[in-house]
Amino acid sequence: MEIARSHRDCMLVAVFGLVGSATTLAMPALLGRAIDDIFRGGSMRWAAIAVAIIALAVVADLVDTFASASYSARATASLRQELVRRVLTVAPHRFLAFSLGDLVGRVSARAPEAAQATLSRITLWLGLLPPLGSLVLLALMDYSLAIAFLGGVGLVALILRSFSRATMEATSAYQLSQGSIAGRLAEALSGARTIAAAGTLGLERERVLKPMGELSFFGVRMWRVLARSSAQAAVAGPLVLVAVLAAGGLVLTAGQISPGELFAAGRYAVLGAGLGSLTGVIGALARARAAGASVGEILDRPPLTFGRVSTSDGEGRLSFEGVGVRGLLHGIDLDLPAGAAIAVVGRSGAGKSVLAALAARLRDPDSGRVLLDGVPLPSLSEAALRASIGCAFERPNLFLGTPAESISLGRKDFPVMAAAQAARAHDFIARLPHGYDTPIAQAPMSGGEAQRLGLARAWSARRLLVLDDATSSLDMVTEREIAATLLAEGRTRLIVTHRVTTAERADVVVWLDNGRVRGAGPHAMLCHDPGYRAVFS
Repeated sequence: MEIARSHRDCMLVAVFGLVGSATTLAMPALLGRAIDDIFRGGSMRWAAIAVAIIALAVVADLVDTFASASYSARATASLRQELVRRVLTVAPHRFLAFSLGDLVGRVSARAPEAAQATLSRITLWLGLLPPLGSLVLLALMDYSLAIAFLGGVGLVALILRSFSRATMEATSAYQLSQGSIAGRLAEALSGARTIAAAGTLGLERERVLKPMGELSFFGVRMWRVLARSSAQAAVAGPLVLVAVLAAGGLVLTAGQISPGELFAAGRYAVLGAGLGSLTGVIGALARARAAGASVGEILDRPPLTFGRVSTSDGEGRLSFEGVGVRGLLHGIDLDLPAGAAIAVVGRSGAGKSVLAALAARLRDPDSGRVLLDGVPLPSLSEAALRASIGCAFERPNLFLGTPAESISLGRKDFPVMAAAQAARAHDFIARLPHGYDTPIAQAPMSGGEAQRLGLARAWSARRLLVLDDATSSLDMVTEREIAATLLAEGRTRLIVTHRVTTAERADVVVWLDNGRVRGAGPHAMLCHDPGYRAVFS
């Protein structure tokens, strides 16, 4: 609906902009006719028509202004919604090249400028119509007037072309510097405790503000380009008027045009001189194009797509067939039994979290395929996939809200209390001032308590639980209680872990080394290998 309305507003801008341009071109000719009538002692018919055209121009300008504002608001909202949707549906690893601050800046700050691209193009073309129409009408009066007009306007056009190139380069560099500062600031805010503990506040402030020099340089450069081009256009513009009036005086003396036509020629010369005022429009278009390229890097990343298989039947057999992820995993072939507890171990960088992300379909492999009960994960519908597979992470994001909202994530009929009890989170939640309805901002939690909320959030998955180091911050007693509950579950559990005790309790251990499966089997079998034992040392 919003897109349809923004298209309607865009059409209104174009149509009434054309009406405005037409009235602008008609006015000099009409006033010229009225002047000739006055000289000849005739009627005021042309003057009356000019008044009517002025009224039409006022109406067109009002509609154009309203439609432009409406389009800007709707287009910005639509683009932001699409950007947010894309950010949330694209596999998370595709945004690793962006810092958090830069990504947020592209969605929030650059979307309004990017949304103006279409409107700026329309405004630019509408701004070109009066000078072009003036050239044609002057040629109809006398070709010498058109030649004089063309010479001056050509100079203004060269100035605008130079301005367009220079401002585009400066604007792109300015926005890149802004993104760099935003990214560094977000990093500093997320690591505030580390900075305070290290006593490096001054150094961090210098690091965050280091791109300010570039930002200032390109900001000043943009203003200088604008000032220089505006000054040049201010000088070249009057030359158009002088040239046309000079040529008009000569042809008037020769009796080839009337006084009213000379007046009209002067007004058309003013329209041509006004071409220099398009620097603002060109600047806005340059900013819109630079912002469009920035947000386009987000929109170019394809979202995860889902299939139509809606069944969630099966016991949770997980298979990897020739799975590879460029530079991270190589030729993974695994057939993991349903209902088993599977520990994934390996040194840092071995590919454990990538394997977990593939199992949860947070990303797709570059080669091979991952299947759940014989069905390729991309064939499952999103609802079936998320109902079948639950994920918990080392550092779960609790979001704002309450423990109940953080566990359910808005899912209706979610067994919040039962999940919290299974994850051993119920007791500490019950001690909060308002229990499950306590705002999280008013209930600081330890890392282990946050992990238990993350576990509760994933608990309702029907066939597969993927736990990526999700119990690393728990005390040994709580971890043992949760592990016992996990072992009693009928679902398949894929557990990324660094703890030997978790590997000992698992039915199957998958040992990864440099992105390859070095061994798979019970812990008692693998522990005879010194390399395996070294993983836990």
